[in-house]
Amino acid sequence: MKYSKATNYALHSMLFLAVATPEKPIGVQQLAEKQNVSPTYLSKILTKLVKAGMIESASGASGGYRLKRNWENISFLDIIHAIEGTTSLFECSLDHGPECVIQKVVLAAEDQMERRLREQTIYDLAQSIKNVP
Repeated sequence: MKYSKATNYALHSMLFLAVATPEKPIGVQQLAEKQNVSPTYLSKILTKLVKAGMIESASGASGGYRLKRNWENISFLDIIHAIEGTTSLFECSLDHGPECVIQKVVLAAEDQMERRLREQTIYDLAQSIKNVP
């Protein structure tokens, strides 16, 4: 099981925006340099986060991306779903349907993982980083 690099960059971008200054726009160039990724590639990822309503873009000389209001409630799972979609990680290839015992085990494990990712917010993580001496 592996999330895409896009999810990795999205999670790091959201954390960077939260730790920096949530109200102040940060340019895509700065976000890209922080992660050693192409600004063009990162722009596509940030566009998905804009469409999901997590961040907003501001144009102009002092433009960039910033967190939207109520960003404190954004969970890791919200970000992952914005990038990866909401489909299950596992699907039984033998087409047993919902009665497949293998699928039941994997989906139960997936539910536990999603519960944990839903509990972890970017805000909580940003606060823990800010409080590190």
